[in-house]
Amino acid sequence: MATHAINRYKADLRDFQFLLFEQFNLQDVLGKGPFAEWDEEMCKTVLTEVYRFACEVTGPLNQVGDHQGCRIENGRVITPEGFKNAWNKVFEAGWRTLAAPVEMGGQGAPFTLSALSEEMISGSNTAFAMYPGLSMGAAEVIQHFGTDAQRKKYVEPMMVGKFGGTMCLTEPHAGSDVGIASTAATRNADGTYNIKGTKIFISGGDHDLAENVIHLCLARIEGAGPGTKGLSLFIVPRVRVNDDGSLGQTNDITVPSIEHKMGINGSATCVLNFGDNDACVGELVGTVENQGMPQMFKMMNFARIGVGIQGLSVASNAYLNALEYARERKQGSSVKDFKDATAERVAIIEHPNVRRDLLDMKAKVEGIRALIVKLSMHSDRALVIGGSDDASSAYHKGQIDLLTPIVKAYSTDEGFRVCETAVQTYGGHGYLQDHPVEQCLRDSKIFSIYEGTNAIQSMDLVGRKLGQAGGANTKAFLADIQKFIDANKAHPVLGDSVAQLQRAHGAVGQCVMQFIQWFQGGQMQNIPLNSERFLNIMGELAIGWLLLEQAALGLEKIEALSETHPDRAYYAGKKYAALYFAQNVLALVPSRAKVIASADQSANEIPLDAFATV
Repeated sequence: MATHAINRYKADLRDFQFLLFEQFNLQDVLGKGPFAEWDEEMCKTVLTEVYRFACEVTGPLNQVGDHQGCRIENGRVITPEGFKNAWNKVFEAGWRTLAAPVEMGGQGAPFTLSALSEEMISGSNTAFAMYPGLSMGAAEVIQHFGTDAQRKKYVEPMMVGKFGGTMCLTEPHAGSDVGIASTAATRNADGTYNIKGTKIFISGGDHDLAENVIHLCLARIEGAGPGTKGLSLFIVPRVRVNDDGSLGQTNDITVPSIEHKMGINGSATCVLNFGDNDACVGELVGTVENQGMPQMFKMMNFARIGVGIQGLSVASNAYLNALEYARERKQGSSVKDFKDATAERVAIIEHPNVRRDLLDMKAKVEGIRALIVKLSMHSDRALVIGGSDDASSAYHKGQIDLLTPIVKAYSTDEGFRVCETAVQTYGGHGYLQDHPVEQCLRDSKIFSIYEGTNAIQSMDLVGRKLGQAGGANTKAFLADIQKFIDANKAHPVLGDSVAQLQRAHGAVGQCVMQFIQWFQGGQMQNIPLNSERFLNIMGELAIGWLLLEQAALGLEKIEALSETHPDRAYYAGKKYAALYFAQNVLALVPSRAKVIASADQSANEIPLDAFATV
């Protein structure tokens, strides 16, 4: 094993258990419906065992993958040392199939439990975790939209790690403009299609972890219309699969290059050429043409939540490592002794600015985790309800739709900033590869870019999600927050912070109306100028609410604890995280809303040649 095989991953299982069983009450759905076989003790055991797996299997390979990266040998991608063994172990343990339905070959666990498990595996080694994560996403699409024969042929081996999977959207000329994709599909007499084109930025596009890689490839069938409505989705295996499940000949897919990136070096980001020799054959997913985008969105929505989890996972690891370093590193005297040159050196956690930065990281990490668990719980509750309560089911599904772009964008933007603050906590040492936070910073930058840039997420939020269901989802979200405000505005400890939440709530509501006015008035240039700003303050509103909810719970529970009980410190942390976020982040939301309402046009009005004289 490489000399850098050392685990640097840390997780706070106490926070996981608080979220599951104190704030969001996962126990309400355990033992019911699709979760009939699950109970609280099983969930706690899974979290403990996944953490052990992360520390013993994936964590030690994180720096190995970063240093070795991937390479091409004889036209195939070779992954870093140890990745193949980790791939086998993660499928043997069943950690990648936790939340997959039993009928699909999964374990039928709550999505909430799977999300926290994924946080640990991704946080310990994001680059590795992408391979099985993408495979599960592709399998889910085939399971949902494919034929019975396709499920048997592809999903079954994907669920056990025999096959891997990808999603292939992006093309060199198109980038995020998927509608101009030019990869072509030509009908064959036997019902298959010849595929020809080039895809770029394909994560896990080739590797040596599985026997085969199943590509889900968007292509335009000859004669189909323009734009995204003319795209169809195809199953295109690297090696053709015979009807009996055995592998046939290679399928005319080549990997001319892999990208050399800023981070996630252990994840192969491939250029793929389909059909250079006119011998690449694919199957239409299901039986209906021109359904590529709706089908792919099934995987993309799954992936967007997954990327939000990635942002959280790396940020949490960076924060906990920075916290450990701040407790141990002695430098400078206490500010109380600033005039005494002989004063004892103290741990840097004693310095006010370091304490502020640590609390800022703590509040953001724990708040983002709460937001992700909230979204996950909406999914689990919707599954338990099934068709028994249409109104309740619509509420939960509506909140998932509304929160997905916020989870993806806010979690990844702030996750990167947490990593940046963690590097700063270390000072010069944080810039060195001797410590883990510089890799966290590099790895985390991609999260705001792939699976739809965060600008695209914000346009999705304001352009589609705010008005979805006639605005009912947004109204329900704001009403939930208002209910908390009304119940806690006179709280003896949190009252002032709840007032900040109320002001932020009003400001976000005003922004919603502002966007409606811009849409109705045809002032479309104001939408992309301000959509990212709006997503951020809506994310801050959600985080501030959830942190204050945690604080209220903690303050209630702490009353029953002895002075020496270890949970006293944990609940005190919840109180101070909420107070800090309310007074330092929520307090700024109204002013940021005013900036949005001002609709400053400087960026639109500046002449193109005025940006620089070069």
